[in-house]
Amino acid sequence: MRRAALVAVLLLCAAALAAPWLAPYGQAEGLLRDRLLPPGSAGHLLGTDGQGRDLLSRLIWGARPSLLCGVLPVGVALVLGTFLGVAAGLGPRAVENLIMRLLDVLYAFPAVLLAIAVASALGAGLTGTVVSLSVVLTPAVARVVLTEVAAIRNADFMEAARASGARWHTIALRQVVPNVLPAAFVYCTALVGLAVVYGAGMSFLGLGVAPPAAEWGSMLNELRQYAFSAPLIAAVPAVVIFAVSVAFNVLGSGTGGSGGRP
Repeated sequence: MRRAALVAVLLLCAAALAAPWLAPYGQAEGLLRDRLLPPGSAGHLLGTDGQGRDLLSRLIWGARPSLLCGVLPVGVALVLGTFLGVAAGLGPRAVENLIMRLLDVLYAFPAVLLAIAVASALGAGLTGTVVSLSVVLTPAVARVVLTEVAAIRNADFMEAARASGARWHTIALRQVVPNVLPAAFVYCTALVGLAVVYGAGMSFLGLGVAPPAAEWGSMLNELRQYAFSAPLIAAVPAVVIFAVSVAFNVLGSGTGGSGGRP
């Protein structure tokens, strides 16, 4: 199952990178006379939207910003969360309490509402979406890292490193990070699927990538008015978002850590 998910994710990433050559049409190219063609129509495998644009082409083009909204925030959260978790786990009790209380403040807000608030303050666009999702996901990664650090900070190899006179940053880089990073990385793999869903939700609300640029969430928003007249067409972006989220969650399954809210 995980192998199939990995193959699906790799194919999706390859399709996103090769969008200019793989997509049959441009992301904004369409004819009104071809609007709302059903899936399987000649020249339009998945049909067309309300402006006659090819859905398959827009899904391929939309994979770029949609995956960026999933991968970039998780990458930022991995870096910041690892730093905060290691600092809290190796530092004095006062440092740990300060970091954890700051993270608790972020946990006090529902994840979606916090992301919307940050994105609204920064303005609509890919940058605001990435920053807002990074803020939401970092506390979860930091908690996973702190849990892993707590499990090894009194281990024999840690005591040996301290006895050798190594500085704390040397211990952190050479002893702690290599041991906690695998668990954090696996957890973050599952978070990518969640970030894709969140990013699509932001675009659906008009806070992400703006039309006419193709993005799965904005496509879903544009097609929702045809939910009753052309349900198969309206459901296409939702099915893709769901499938990608499941694929990343399958890849991230089996992690031992638990970051809480996300």
